[in-house]
Amino acid sequence: MSFARIYQQAADRKGGENALQALLPPLAEPGQLAALGDDRYLSEITRCIFKAGFVWRVINRKWPDFEAAFDGFVPIYWQQVPPEVLEDLAQDERIVRNMQKIRTVPDNARMIVDAAREHGSFGAFLSQWPSEDQVGLLLWLKRHGARLGGATAQYFLRNVGWDGFILSRDVIAGLRREELLDASPGSKKALTQAQKAFNSWHRETGLPYSHLSRILSCTVEN
Repeated sequence: MSFARIYQQAADRKGGENALQALLPPLAEPGQLAALGDDRYLSEITRCIFKAGFVWRVINRKWPDFEAAFDGFVPIYWQQVPPEVLEDLAQDERIVRNMQKIRTVPDNARMIVDAAREHGSFGAFLSQWPSEDQVGLLLWLKRHGARLGGATAQYFLRNVGWDGFILSRDVIAGLRREELLDASPGSKKALTQAQKAFNSWHRETGLPYSHLSRILSCTVEN
């Protein structure tokens, strides 16, 4: 099943190839993932967690205050933060005071510190994980982190420039239309089916996974 047809359909819907290309997400340059500080990974993970089920623009607007409240998200500190610090944050009006989400920060800080201890940095760990096994990485993040199931980890990876797909509503609809996904969204089976489709399209086109995902989403009527 050629991706060329899907690409052309997306270009036609978005007003031409140049318009479509302008919609494609940026990718990290070689070495960029490894060079990014571990504090930036904890920050972006936390931002994606707070965005889940909330109005994204509110979180983005408040994010400088989050950075100040969490003292720059240094993982080595947050992995062993005293409980009273978290309790104070739950009363801090600079942030969204959701204690369940606040409590994810120490757990995810420990995940980052552990990976950095083994690989040199969390970015180095991410950079060595192949896109053709995104399912494995998503399962790893879900197992070792906190509240990193569903699409949260997918958006985190996209936002830092790691090359992967996102099972958004439109991508799921596109995969279903192409009869490449029949499993329940969010299940391991659905992730595996999506991975198989994107692996095939990547081999066919050489396009990045994140671009394949975005192009497919552009073929779906909103």
